[in-house]
Amino acid sequence: MEFVVCNLCGSSRTRLRFPSTLSRRRDRAADFRCTSNGYGIHPPIVQCLDCGLVYANPRYEAAEITETYRAIEDPLYLLEREGRVLTFERHLRPIERLIGPGRGRRLLDVGCHIGVFLEIAAAHGWDAWGVEPSRWAVEIARSRGLQVIEGTLREAAFPDAWFDVVTMWDVIEHLSDPLGELREVYRILKPGGWVVIHTMDIESPFAQLLGSRWPWLMEMHLYYFSPRTLGNMLERVGFQVHHTAAEGRYLRLGYLATRVRALFPRLGTLLVWLVQGAHLEGRSVYINLGDLFTAYAWKPRSSFEGG
Repeated sequence: MEFVVCNLCGSSRTRLRFPSTLSRRRDRAADFRCTSNGYGIHPPIVQCLDCGLVYANPRYEAAEITETYRAIEDPLYLLEREGRVLTFERHLRPIERLIGPGRGRRLLDVGCHIGVFLEIAAAHGWDAWGVEPSRWAVEIARSRGLQVIEGTLREAAFPDAWFDVVTMWDVIEHLSDPLGELREVYRILKPGGWVVIHTMDIESPFAQLLGSRWPWLMEMHLYYFSPRTLGNMLERVGFQVHHTAAEGRYLRLGYLATRVRALFPRLGTLLVWLVQGAHLEGRSVYINLGDLFTAYAWKPRSSFEGG
């Protein structure tokens, strides 16, 4: 375990938001999967007294976390493909409304996993690329003919000003150095290019209401942003934030019921029984509790535009 300073402002002054609930050394290969149900199990979570960023501290060392993600296999993710297709189709629409259709422009999805978003972007005319540390996920993505590089964004070493759009769907909260990652995104984006980041909102009313029972407090999440703190980090790198918007996702009812059961066993068990009894396991529903948001920011074409 290592202690870290605030990734946004560099301060070491913090207050404890949520004490550790790690009672034993857990199987990170399971707890770091996208489909993990390890809700409420996490290291100490603190808040910076100077800028307000919330993060896990202390936590596993960065190299150890990276190696964990390289080894991840997540077969359950494959079963939830339909919900993810619907979610990513919905996520792509505001991007194209904002900056226009693909028309061969180059897009990078950081942490693309098995490449569902890449398939959708390519079908909409984008020259879609992905980077992903999981060997298992990369193999699946490449088997579908997708352009995916195995490793981290820095290991990919893309040329300067190469992409028109970079997306990060539920990724930035897992990174040991999100500020450094955004600097790399800034480098590889063309002037006028866009970065689109989807993550959790710890300042949302739903998160405030649930407190320590907010389901996104998990071991694999290292940072807990809000539109304010993520916007400040983007601006520190040099981006101009266009806007942020609360955006949910599609889930199959069967999968949703098992997620609820992990949080609230009695209620979830009843929900599983009802869903299975009505044979609705495969039906997808859109869920938006206001605690997930997407930030849209652009790289200025000149230093004047950047302020």
